[in-house]
Amino acid sequence: MKTKKITLLLGMFLLVQALFAQIPAGYYDSATGTGAILKTQLYNIIKGHTSVSYDQLWTSYYTTDRRPDGKIWDIYTDNCSFTYSTDQCGSYSNICDCYNREHSFPKSWFNDASPMVSDIFHIYPTDGKVNGMRSNYPYGNAAGGTAWGNGKLGTCTYPGYTGIVFEPSDEYKGDLARTYFYMATRYENIIAGWESNDPSGDAMLDGTSYPCFEPWALALLISWHNLDPVSQKEIDRNNAIYTNIQHNRNPYIDHPEWVSAVWGGTTVAVTGITVNSAGNATTISTPQGTLQMSAVIAPANATNQTVTWSVVPGTGTASISTSGLLTATTNGTVTVKATANDGSGVFGTKEITVSNQVVGIAQYESSPTINFYPNPADDILTVDCSLNSTLPELIWISDVAGKIVYQIVPTMSYSKIDLSSFNHGLYFLNINSKQTKSTYKIAH
Repeated sequence: MKTKKITLLLGMFLLVQALFAQIPAGYYDSATGTGAILKTQLYNIIKGHTSVSYDQLWTSYYTTDRRPDGKIWDIYTDNCSFTYSTDQCGSYSNICDCYNREHSFPKSWFNDASPMVSDIFHIYPTDGKVNGMRSNYPYGNAAGGTAWGNGKLGTCTYPGYTGIVFEPSDEYKGDLARTYFYMATRYENIIAGWESNDPSGDAMLDGTSYPCFEPWALALLISWHNLDPVSQKEIDRNNAIYTNIQHNRNPYIDHPEWVSAVWGGTTVAVTGITVNSAGNATTISTPQGTLQMSAVIAPANATNQTVTWSVVPGTGTASISTSGLLTATTNGTVTVKATANDGSGVFGTKEITVSNQVVGIAQYESSPTINFYPNPADDILTVDCSLNSTLPELIWISDVAGKIVYQIVPTMSYSKIDLSSFNHGLYFLNINSKQTKSTYKIAH
């Protein structure tokens, strides 16, 4: 009989939870704007939450962070099997020893101040060892970093930041991004005074109440939000916090579309560069070979999606147009750079190899439609294109190393090239037409 009574009480408790586990009617009625206005409207709705003590979080996790199997949900490892209360840290030496309380938004960023220090929305139960390794490094993408649980610690590979970052697994990136948007909204009135002074230096916060985050960090969080949509775990946690603990909600879990409405059109981060050619080739022939470059930006719906193109010379050289058309000049490698044109300064890069690919070298005799004489030439080389139906697009001379020493866009059928300043030796005469590129040996 006692067992039945307990079962009945538990059933009633779950029924009550279910009845209240939804957005309260009218809760977001005053949220009608966009951008900074919407963010402030949401701040006014969720501020003034019921603050609990930091110690109380241990108890709160029983309702907020239990997995379906009854174990504690750890978003940093996800493969440990922590028993509520029994496996609470204490001391630890290895992964899966125990769980503790992780300020996903490092408490050093706001000086351990209340009520942030115990706001359960951003304080998750996580493996003690991995929590310690994360330290107060910012989140980011860390390809090739050292693995800790399901996350990794290493140099940031996301454009705009090169410090050390902690990258959680893809499954929880959206959870943490929406947590950061909650923090930026709930503490709108004081976040401008916070500093993300991690071991690598100031990173994620920009010292403002809006947009709050550095451009690279904002683009990263938006990309994580889009990568990992709201899960049932987040919905359940949001409801439990509202019903049983703080009596406020994370609006970006209830309305994921508000991330875009608040931040979506404010900034551009160049997250990559693609080449519009077969196989996304990264090799271009010289001289005068071309590749069309395109920038990949985030967020995809940003208002200002224009970028500024530039080329950083390496062992080779090339030029690039305002539309991203790369033109080879000399052999080697160059780095193409696309910089966001909204003042954020966020950029992406791609390395391109400039390669000397000479097409068909004829002997000293002339082509049926192109004559050049004399060969060898002392001072003046004449190039006769009068038998061609159209003028060549470009004529240039390169030395045996592939370096361009002379070039001209012909305007008449006869082009006279002064070789008097050239060192004596072997050169290549290159003639580009719309259909073909011809290369001939000449001597001086």
